[in-house]
Amino acid sequence: MIFSSTLKEFRDFALKGNVADMAIGIIIGAAFGKIVTSLVNDVITPPLGMLIGGVDFKDLKFVLKEAEGEFAAVTLNYGNFIQTILDFLIVAVAIFAAIKVITILKKITIKEQEAQAEASPEAPSKEEQLLTEIRDIIRDRK
Repeated sequence: MIFSSTLKEFRDFALKGNVADMAIGIIIGAAFGKIVTSLVNDVITPPLGMLIGGVDFKDLKFVLKEAEGEFAAVTLNYGNFIQTILDFLIVAVAIFAAIKVITILKKITIKEQEAQAEASPEAPSKEEQLLTEIRDIIRDRK
């Protein structure tokens, strides 16, 4: 009994439009993340590395323990961390800019819709039309 009600609840949740919108957003977000990562790795990082003396962020690390025989060196890869922070900041700025543009476009659309609503008055309802016809007929009889 509990399982069937939970299943029904999940079905109702999954069939709502918001879930599909969220899934599309996640997929687009993942693709957007790849674009931003490429922007950072291929466009921004090389000139930045050149400015700081040809250093690649991914190569920046502290060696905690040198390699011994078959064991690899133990390193603290702070360059990757810097790279990840840079990726995050660029994604955050890009998302902020996208949301800002969407907000502006929504405001423009709302203003246009309000202007159209003011420009074109609503047509009278059927009841109003019938009452107007009845009024005109009565007026003409007098």
